[in-house]
Amino acid sequence: QVQLVESGGRLVQAGGSLRLSCAASGRTFSSYAMGWFRQAPGKEREFVAAINWNGGSTTYADSVKGRFTISRDNAKNTVYLQMYNLKPEDTALYYCASDSRYRRLRLSVSGVDYDYWGQGTQVTVSS
Repeated sequence: QVQLVESGGRLVQAGGSLRLSCAASGRTFSSYAMGWFRQAPGKEREFVAAINWNGGSTTYADSVKGRFTISRDNAKNTVYLQMYNLKPEDTALYYCASDSRYRRLRLSVSGVDYDYWGQGTQVTVSS
């Protein structure tokens, strides 16, 4: 069983920065891609960013490209989401998720390809 625990979410003013963390346990963290997703009230869950198993490849949603950076520390079993220039539309519950496929070759932006999810951390951006 994989456990994912997010942290770092809080209330921040527009233009501010936050770093989210997701600590993983339960399987070989370094062999699976990781993703960040978010869900705003009344909206569908959406993809934010993903990073491959060794950190050598990343992909981002267009809405966050250039503002957010995903990274991972396999020695600490942790994935991060550094967020800069936050906007009110970034307000959401942010989830990290673990890819279901061992060393997937091509990063997935679809939630159906992730089999374990954390409980989420709330990010609120005030205008």
